[in-house]
Parts: sequence; C-alpha cells; structure tokens
Amino acid sequence: MAWWARGGLAAILGTLAACSTTTLQPPSAPGAPPPTQAPAAGRRWVAADWPDLPGWGGDDLLAAWPALLAGCQRPAPGWAEFCARAALQSPTDPLEAAALLMKHLRPWRLAADNGETTGLLTGYFEPQLTASRTRQGTFQWPLHALPADPALRRTPRRDIDTNPRFTALELAYVDDPFALLQLQVQGSGRLVMRDASGAERISRVTWAGHNDQPFQSVARALLDRGEVPDATPRTLSDWARRNPAKARDALAVNPRVVYFREEPLPDAAQGPRGALGVPLTPGRSVAVDKACIGMGTPLWLDSTEPWAPGATAAPLRRLVLAQDTGSAITGAVRADLFWGWGDDAAQRASRTRQPLRLWALLPLGVTP
Repeated sequence: MAWWARGGLAAILGTLAACSTTTLQPPSAPGAPPPTQAPAAGRRWVAADWPDLPGWGGDDLLAAWPALLAGCQRPAPGWAEFCARAALQSPTDPLEAAALLMKHLRPWRLAADNGETTGLLTGYFEPQLTASRTRQGTFQWPLHALPADPALRRTPRRDIDTNPRFTALELAYVDDPFALLQLQVQGSGRLVMRDASGAERISRVTWAGHNDQPFQSVARALLDRGEVPDATPRTLSDWARRNPAKARDALAVNPRVVYFREEPLPDAAQGPRGALGVPLTPGRSVAVDKACIGMGTPLWLDSTEPWAPGATAAPLRRLVLAQDTGSAITGAVRADLFWGWGDDAAQRASRTRQPLRLWALLPLGVTP
C-alpha cells in the first residue's frame, strides 16, 4: 500500500509543514478552485490532485532527486524558488522528498487537444562500443570526423570507404557495423578502447553533423527480405557476424552518415547532455516535445516496464524529468525514456513501446 494511503495526505502535508517557515503562495485564496486552462496547440492541461497519480507513493523519489537537481541548474521561469528549496532541504528519505513536492507543486494531467489522455512511451540509450584506434582484425568499421569541405561532407555512405580523402578523418574503428549504425541513429555514444598498457579507456563521441543524405531503414530492408526475424540490436549484430560479406551492402541501403567529434569522459557514471544542457540520468530523464512541455519539468509517468516476449508487464510509474528532445517526439502525451548505456539499456530501449499517461508537476502559482 502506498505511503499516502497509509498515513493520509493531510497528515503527510501537515508533518512536512515544519520543514520550511516560508511557503509558496497559490494564485488564489485557500480552497478556491484551480485556474482553468484552455487548450493550446497540441496539448491540454487539466489541474489534478495527488491521489489521481497512479502509483504515487510507490516510487523511490530519492533516486530521481539528482536528476531534479541537475535540471535546477537551468531553472525555467517560476522554478527558481522551488529549486532553491530542493537544493537546501536535501530530503533524506522518499517520504520527505514526496512531501516537499506535494507541498510546493501541483500536478496537471496532460492530454491532446481532442482530450485523449493516453499516448506513447518509447526508449533510447547511449550506445557503448568496443573500439580500436587502428584498423585491425575485426575492427574494420570507421567513425569519421566532420569534413571541412562541404562538398566532401555530402558523400553518400557507399562512396566513403573508397574515397581516400576520408582516411585522415577516421577517429576509431569498431567491430560491429550495426552497433555503428545504431550509434549514428542515436547521435552519441561511448567508445571503450585499451591503450598500449592494456588499461581500459572510455571516451564519448557526439554528433558533429551529417552528410545531408536521406535516411533509409537498414533494419526494415533486412526484415522485408526475410534476412532477420526481428530488428533488435542483438539480432542485427548476430546477422552481421554470420554474413560479413553482405554487411557492407546492407548498410549502403542507408546513404546517410553521421559524423562525430570525440570528447573526454571524466565521469563514466554520467550520461550525455540532453537538450536542457545537463547530463541525462538513466531511468529518470525523458525526451519530450518542447512545444508542449517545458524543458526541466518534472513529470509523473504511468506506463508498463519493457518486457521480453512471454513475460508479464509490470507497472512503470515514476518521477521523470523533461531534459531532452527528439524530432520523432511530438505531442503532449509522448515521452522517450533514457535507459542509460550498454547492452542492457539497448535491450530495454528496443522493447519500450508502451501506452503512456503523463502528469506535469508545476510550482504553485505557475500555470501552463
């Protein structure tokens, strides 16, 4: 049973009233109804109560607190006072964290213009690839830096490997062409290399540009030809290992190439920076449509866990932060959950395509 059901909302709010001597003032007198919000393009906001949030009280909110504080490094208008409280009070348990949110924020249910409250949750991740600084053995697939020559930059994928001008632009080499393709789709990732002493070194490569060619799905082409039973990362990589002679032609179906720049990774526990400009937190950062949801907004997510075929789907209900965007993420009830990096994150991301309901949490006195 959730903690708010055991103790009662009023009791919890009363207990936490002593946490601060100053309260954020609501926009109207106590007991007055919340302000109404007219539908806007692509969204509708409806004031809600905390018990309306499915599973509220069952999440470990302390696990989301670092992501919340990271977003507070760039507070949106109206958030400065709450962010100051969140940084100073430093809740010590999920109950205290929840009560701080409940005391100073208000939930708003998100819906489309037509009133539909169910949307779509997908997932993404940061690829982590084993790489070599030199072309050797199975490490035959290069990542390229951005060409300075605009004409060279537009070279289609099929012609890059045969153009000697690209040799000087090769940053590193990986052993899995589909992992490289996934890296290009995601736009950033990690390279794990060993130096001459055998010590492991991890760096990050980030998006530097692309060759202005149209994107075509390699996985879809292989599925249509019956080459693979599904398009999961593991299935595609296994196919490439079994069919090395076909792999280059398979990738050439997609003429688009993404170019990268390499950066040091001083803290391997930090995710890449999202559109908000702060590192993404695995399982707590989401990409949203920023035309509908402001960057940095805390969101209550109600969906189901990604699951393997044949398994039972468990509820996925947690506090997440809007800290990124994506061209495919459109509409108010739409989110792309960042799962982290590595194989497990890749599998979870590939299986995340579930119905979604969302509530935004805004400071008292702030209306959508």
